[in-house]
Amino acid sequence: MEAERLRAILAGVKAGELSLEEALQRLKDWPSEVISGAHLDHQRCLRTEIPEVIYGEGKTAAQIAEIAGRMLGHGYPVLATRVDPAKASEVCAQVPELAYHAQARMLVGSQVEADRGRGVIAVLAAGTSDIPVAEEVCLTAVCLGHRVARAFDVGVAGIHRLFSYRQLLGEATVLVVVAGMEGALPSVVAGLVDRPIIAVPTSIGYGTGLGGVAALMAMLNSCAPGLAVVNIDNGFGAGCLAAAINRKREP
Repeated sequence: MEAERLRAILAGVKAGELSLEEALQRLKDWPSEVISGAHLDHQRCLRTEIPEVIYGEGKTAAQIAEIAGRMLGHGYPVLATRVDPAKASEVCAQVPELAYHAQARMLVGSQVEADRGRGVIAVLAAGTSDIPVAEEVCLTAVCLGHRVARAFDVGVAGIHRLFSYRQLLGEATVLVVVAGMEGALPSVVAGLVDRPIIAVPTSIGYGTGLGGVAALMAMLNSCAPGLAVVNIDNGFGAGCLAAAINRKREP
C-alpha cells in the first residue's frame, strides 16, 4: 500500500532510476488527494493501519464509485458501509471489482489477504435480528486482515445455546458481542472469559428499548469488568477496535 509505494519511489531516486522531478510527479497527490466532494487521506494507513472507509449514507452512487475507484488504484482495501441495495447495484456497475454484502450493507474490495492477527476474533450475536450489525463487524475485521469466528443467535433467552461455544470463547483473542433488547449478553460473556469484550448495542427492540438506548445503557452500566462499549449499531467501529487489539506487533 502507501508505505510500499513510498519506499519504491525513494529507492528509485536512490538508485538513479527516477529523477527528482519524476519522483515529485508521482508524489503530487501524497499524502492526500482532492476529488469531487471528497478529500482522500492516503496517509491514513501509514498512521493507523486502517484505510479511509467510505460511509455510504448521504453519498450518491457516483461519489462512492469515484472514491472506491481511486482507493483501488492505490491498492487499498475498500470498505463502504451503510450502502442500500439499489445504490450498491449502481456502484458495482461502475466498479466491478467491488462485492456487495447485502446483510451487512457493505461494499468490499481488495481486502487484506495477509493474516495480521495474533488469533481469532469471535463475533457473537444475541439474536437473528442482530446479525446484520454482527456481519458488519465480521466483514470489517476480515477486510483488515483478521480471522473471524461467528456464533449467532446465542442470547440470554436460551442461554444454554451459548455454552456450546465455550471452546471458542476461551480461544478467541478478543470477543465482540452484539445484542439488542435489554443488552444482557455482553455481561454474561464477560463473566465467563478472561479476554477483552467489545459490546455492540443494536437498535433491535420494542418501544421502551428506545432504538437501542436501553441496550446501550445496560452495557455501559455492566458490573462485569473488562468490557468496552461502542455506539448503537456501530459494527464497523467494533470491528476496527477488535482488529487493533488482535493485531500482531513487531517486538
